[in-house]
Amino acid sequence: MGRRTLVVDDHPLTRAALVGLLEQHGFPVVGEAGDGEEAVGLSRQLQPDLVLLDLSMPGVGGIEALPRVRAAAPDCEVVVLTASGTEENLLSAIRAGAAGYLLKTEPPERIAEFLDGVVHGEAALSGAVARRLLDRVRDGGRIDSGIPDSIARELSAREVEVLLLLDEHLGTDEIAKRLFISEHTVRSHVKSLLRKLNVSSRRDALDALAAARA
Repeated sequence: MGRRTLVVDDHPLTRAALVGLLEQHGFPVVGEAGDGEEAVGLSRQLQPDLVLLDLSMPGVGGIEALPRVRAAAPDCEVVVLTASGTEENLLSAIRAGAAGYLLKTEPPERIAEFLDGVVHGEAALSGAVARRLLDRVRDGGRIDSGIPDSIARELSAREVEVLLLLDEHLGTDEIAKRLFISEHTVRSHVKSLLRKLNVSSRRDALDALAAARA
């Protein structure tokens, strides 16, 4: 299959970063969409080979748009790129025909590698997602985001991403690169999650996470 790609994400800075990454790795970007409805229209018009699709968008979200995108461009493959690793979204995307489900916490180079695999007929699953899916098949266990519910329910999806990357001991600059956002935005998310968890430092947040996992 070809490599002509449509990028769908409601954040302009994220789209710009993804476009740069994709074109650097030989995926010509033929269009950009900011919501699911626009994605369906552009898929019908442009007939891309790949659609890189966010899930959390205003109006028509990714889960609702996914089967419509595939109907509009029957020969395309849709790869979800999202902050959400929840069971509901993962299984809904797979059932709707997604060729991949990648978390935005993946390093940019890995995203490009996964997409290259899709071009060559492979499925693309982030390691954490693949493990959760394996665990579910093995013993019926719940697929989760890697963050205990007691903490996850206090945070936004983006704050969960940031906390997971803090747990990997990444600095502000590294988190910004992983999530295709600015360092200022990372610091804002950190400030917000510290307030919501009622702690005063990143170390305290990680201690709270460790305690919740215990």
